[in-house]
Amino acid sequence: MFVNKQPRYEILSEDAMATLDKGWKRLVSEIGIEFASPWATELLAAAGQKVDGINVKFDPEWVLEQVAKAPAQFDVHARNPENSVVIGGDNMVFASAYGPPFARRGALRKEGTLNDYRDFLKLSQSFSLLDSAGSVVVEPNDAPLDSRHLDMQFALETLTDKIHMGNVSRPSNAEDSLNMAGIVFGGREQLETKPVMISLLNCNSPMHWDSGMLNSMQVYVKANQPVLLTPFLIMGAMSPVSIPAALAQLMAEAFTGIALAQLVRPGCPVILGSFLTNANMQSGSTCMGTPESAIGLFAIGQIARKYNLPFRSGGAFTSSQSVDAQAGYEALMTMMPTFLAGTNYVLHSGGWLESGLVSSFEKFIVDMEILGMLQATFTPLEFNEESLAFGAHEEVMSSTDSRHFLGTAHTMENFRTCFYRPLLSSSDAFERWEKNGCKDAAERAGEIAAQKLEEYVEPELDPAIREELEEYVVRRRAELGD
Repeated sequence: MFVNKQPRYEILSEDAMATLDKGWKRLVSEIGIEFASPWATELLAAAGQKVDGINVKFDPEWVLEQVAKAPAQFDVHARNPENSVVIGGDNMVFASAYGPPFARRGALRKEGTLNDYRDFLKLSQSFSLLDSAGSVVVEPNDAPLDSRHLDMQFALETLTDKIHMGNVSRPSNAEDSLNMAGIVFGGREQLETKPVMISLLNCNSPMHWDSGMLNSMQVYVKANQPVLLTPFLIMGAMSPVSIPAALAQLMAEAFTGIALAQLVRPGCPVILGSFLTNANMQSGSTCMGTPESAIGLFAIGQIARKYNLPFRSGGAFTSSQSVDAQAGYEALMTMMPTFLAGTNYVLHSGGWLESGLVSSFEKFIVDMEILGMLQATFTPLEFNEESLAFGAHEEVMSSTDSRHFLGTAHTMENFRTCFYRPLLSSSDAFERWEKNGCKDAAERAGEIAAQKLEEYVEPELDPAIREELEEYVVRRRAELGD
């Protein structure tokens, strides 16, 4: 878990924030938000909101009262206590890509498999830069649809000892995620006071919370597990083309989702989510790593802090079809604002390619390089007598030989840790680079990924717990007919 003590980059004036407040309040009170589950509309009606079918018009002040019940900071516990995290405040938690149906190794782009899924979990476990493998790092399309969530949850519980995410495809999958986590953590009742997973619930923008997301949310919130409520806004497609309009819509969708969660269980942990970018207005395709997404990132950070909510945004996004210069600069265009905004939970920190259609092993390594460099960049400098290195100046200036600092005592004491050591980047002379095969960053990244997988060591797990997990998977797979 990285603690970001650097100043936040804020772009919204008081007038701008006031305009946004008026905007989201008009949306929820005059147009309304759709909730496609009867239990949700019944609960909201009982709380005094105006329900007409699935459309709900809200009293904005009631929404704010509900939002205020959410904790500003909370713990999420990992199987290995050393990997537990705190969500909120100055803390930044990083997780792998989420949702791609395809996997790519080198030039081979194909449907994701369970083996690909397991390999991405192993990489996520291998890099301390990441706090979580997340959940659906890639879709394992070779596993049966009705029961693949069991295979994925089993892999999350055994191949990694970091925090993870719960399955949200249907409420029964959410129950399975909780039951299996309960096996690992000493009983499902333990989860009530010990959150162990974060679950991603996307609003079906514009302004529609569908039944699948709502029903899974209900399961997790009742169990006091954190939910990540994220409007999915592609400006020009799921929201108007102006950034202020998209931000007002984001607030309307997220705040009403948070309000419902607090109605189900007051004080339950939530994360204000933001997925905000724009469409290509010539082709309609999704663009990633754009100036607009960076601006949205800065704004949502400021909004979250105003309402005392932990927030999710950012990631190593790119629209590129390959691991090339575009993939690198677009990922940095989103990850740098992610740090400047002080994002608390960062999905898609490793592997994202082709606008989220692909999880790439090479891109995963490129993203680890970017993440490592940014964590080093945002680590505060220490200013003390030692760091001023006055003695090194004395040593060099009193020397009768060549005057350089390479051999001074200060350099010899600190050379191993004084600078960031690249994982991937090459600073070799051209001749050495040529002699080693003229490999570009993507080729080197592929080799590093293969090496990491070869060196991977599975974290220890009590054999009795592993056996109970296996029995649960076998039993539930039979019940599901797979």
